[in-house]
Amino acid sequence: MNGIPPAQEIIWSKNVAVRYEADVAVIGGGIAGVCAACAAAREQASVVLVDRFAVAGGNATVAGVGNWSGETRGQGAIFDEIIAMQEAWNAIAPYVGPYRHFGPSSNRAFDHEILAVILQELLLRHGVRLLFHTHFVDVRLSGSRICEALVCGQSGLEGLRANVFIDCTGEAQVARAADFATMKGRASDGRQLPPSLVCFVRELSGEVAAQLADGWFEPVRHVDDLPMTSVWPNGPGSKALKIKVPGFDSTDTESMTALEIRARRRLFEVLDYYQRVEKRPWRFDHCSPMIGLREGRRVIGDYVLTVEDVKAGRCFDDAIARGVFCLDGMSPDDEKRTYMLSKEEQAVPPYEIPLRCLIARDGSNLLMAGRCFSADQHALSSARVMTTCAMLGQAAGILAGLCAQNRWEPRDVDSREVRRLVERYGARLAAI
Repeated sequence: MNGIPPAQEIIWSKNVAVRYEADVAVIGGGIAGVCAACAAAREQASVVLVDRFAVAGGNATVAGVGNWSGETRGQGAIFDEIIAMQEAWNAIAPYVGPYRHFGPSSNRAFDHEILAVILQELLLRHGVRLLFHTHFVDVRLSGSRICEALVCGQSGLEGLRANVFIDCTGEAQVARAADFATMKGRASDGRQLPPSLVCFVRELSGEVAAQLADGWFEPVRHVDDLPMTSVWPNGPGSKALKIKVPGFDSTDTESMTALEIRARRRLFEVLDYYQRVEKRPWRFDHCSPMIGLREGRRVIGDYVLTVEDVKAGRCFDDAIARGVFCLDGMSPDDEKRTYMLSKEEQAVPPYEIPLRCLIARDGSNLLMAGRCFSADQHALSSARVMTTCAMLGQAAGILAGLCAQNRWEPRDVDSREVRRLVERYGARLAAI
């Protein structure tokens, strides 16, 4: 057993005060969670948003992924407001036209630190109650209905009661705690889309001495030994470096710990190459405190979006979001720029995502948005981008808001009404 004691169980019980009550509880404050919370508030619901970090934005802010991939227009009123605020702050690259596969409009860089401020102010303007530095712990169920969530912040363990819960954790943490069905990775072996770590360097005048101390790690000495590395703009005199780190399970505590350790080691090995071999005048500034995850667990919903749906540009009567981004499924088997599909297979027509993908199959009042929505791995590789996640979050928030207004359960709501409101919010849905 390698010195590890056999598994044991703890029987644990404690009375926990319900400190927070709301119509809608959003667990996870990434882009999907922000859009869900704001959309529900626009429908006159009281909303609490829980996030474990000090700021909202998730991958966009904490993980340093300062780039919108896909289309940034026609995503809906909430995302439009985010873009307008970024433009007012002069903190986003100009719009250069509709999304084109691997074209100049594929990406739109922004200042991720300013976005963190924008998102908190957006949430506060919508009247959303924020619980930062707060971890989701567990749920209390009555049948298939989630009655309360247990959360833990600086005040200790507390209860959060809501009528509708929205899982925007990226890893389906709420669904898993409720023992609702989830899935992860590719069907053959469960291996996930590989994550990437972002670091930031300052561009200095003149040569910069290599910073990696002799004898540390395994520095890269030849270009062929580099992992997949992307270099992003990060404002005047600054660059962002993003490296691919495959081979870990983001749903396992020990594996996630090992992933973060490996990523930071690998990052300095890569930076050393650019400093020592290519003589780039880059000096390490800081690293994002969290690796950017592309895939964790996904909740099995009333419908599972498939890669066949995406490739066919399928339309749905209950469509609530539109995807355009390519099938960006990088291989989990190596650290190179290797894709599971050929370049010809990656391009997709515009496709729709149905509301049924946002309703947990096993729950009566659990919705999900963002990268833990109901989709197979290849479909997720396209729909996981933050622009599409914003649309998913907005739709989930609208649905939750309608439930709050009418004391309905999610399946009681006419999907045509959700679609009508999504389109009234300015979201472009028609796939063809």
